[in-house]
Amino acid sequence: MKPLVAIVGRPNVGKSTFFNRMIGMPVAIVEDLPGTTRDRIYGDCEWNGRLFTLIDTGGLELGSTDNIAVRIRAQAELAMVEADVIIFLVDANDGVTPMDEEIAQQLRRVKKPIVLGVNKADNAKVRAAAVEFYTLGMGEPITISSRQGTGTGDLLDAITQALPPVDGEAELSPELPKIAILGRPNVGKSSLLNGILGQDRAIVSDIPGTTRDATDTVLTYEGREMVLIDTAGVRRRGRIGQGIEKYSVLRSERAIDRCDVGLLLIDATEGVTAQDTHIAGMINERYKGVVVVVNKWDAIREQRAQIAAANEDPLLPMPKTTPLEAESFRDEVREALKFIPYAPIIFASAKTRYHVNAIMDAALEIWETRQQHVSTPKLNEVIREAVLRHPPAAIKGRSLKIYYITQPEVNPPTFVLFVNEQELVHFAYERYLENQIRRVFPYPGTAIKLVFRMRQTTDRHEET
Repeated sequence: MKPLVAIVGRPNVGKSTFFNRMIGMPVAIVEDLPGTTRDRIYGDCEWNGRLFTLIDTGGLELGSTDNIAVRIRAQAELAMVEADVIIFLVDANDGVTPMDEEIAQQLRRVKKPIVLGVNKADNAKVRAAAVEFYTLGMGEPITISSRQGTGTGDLLDAITQALPPVDGEAELSPELPKIAILGRPNVGKSSLLNGILGQDRAIVSDIPGTTRDATDTVLTYEGREMVLIDTAGVRRRGRIGQGIEKYSVLRSERAIDRCDVGLLLIDATEGVTAQDTHIAGMINERYKGVVVVVNKWDAIREQRAQIAAANEDPLLPMPKTTPLEAESFRDEVREALKFIPYAPIIFASAKTRYHVNAIMDAALEIWETRQQHVSTPKLNEVIREAVLRHPPAAIKGRSLKIYYITQPEVNPPTFVLFVNEQELVHFAYERYLENQIRRVFPYPGTAIKLVFRMRQTTDRHEET
């Protein structure tokens, strides 16, 4: 395992800016606003031949009793427990603050190697004044400017010197299954992540938009290593605000691009919404695998119990909404998401962990399916029979001819059909061909990609 290095400090000292510079890409959201980073964000770094994982945490507000601040603090404390080395980041312009002193006192109890970074030291005068940070008792203050990049090499030298000795560090396979937890805000994505991991890995709150960053977690399930991507809720573009909300949605869309299988969460108490179909459409357009998870099914069960009790006792109030039975709800979901008929639907409760294992089993089965490769002769036999059963209709007097088909790629399963004219491929006939491929070679839970390329009739391959 790569050693872990956690960045901690009070809000708005530049932790996310430093994190982004170190990993070389804008993974953490950067805004001049305290509290922007909430969950832990991970990224890999290499310096002096040492590879380590950097953890960006939310700003510590030790005295605050605010609901979100308490959860951010818990996340930062977990990061400190996990870490092999801790970077204590402070603001050179503010000098030593009472909150810095409180954090230093807490860090002394952690008993981990600590590197003190004095950020925003953008000029010689500020760097000279940084000697006051010796009073924190955290060792030598190393002045840096995350925005300019100055001093970061000295800080990295100190980090690598504090890392534990190399003990057969293993690289993670790039072929690990990548599963993204997707959905609009407040459908239970972080709760599902915690239910899968069995610990409070992500902040859980009933405030929409709590998770702002896409967060990767590597875990082992049933002996299989995989990557879980927890994302911020995706909203329709018309409702995306400026700043943080905009970046969060972009990051969620990138998570769809990065994943192999998406777990699309739907709120059972609200049914399928326009936002749910929007997310499902993005998953389908990017040819990803998908499991539709009808979350909060425990709430439906509670409604049923209330109705039963109200029927027995007329004095009890009847619930405002009447819950649908599972099969009726399944039919409604199928109808609303009819453009992804291949997707399995699982009723679950992230809160109680009901069917959490079934979700993971389905996701891994879909990932395995996406690796399936079909031989060219078998594919051509299927397409030949399909064309004989239902020849393509002529368009403006010209008929589509399919010469042959092959599968050059997996994940997503991609099929290339060589034809006489691409313009003659009607979308209805394309869907027909896809259905014929699925009929013989089932690809449950995943989109498949059909690509049509023009090939002259002189091609050595005969028409199917």
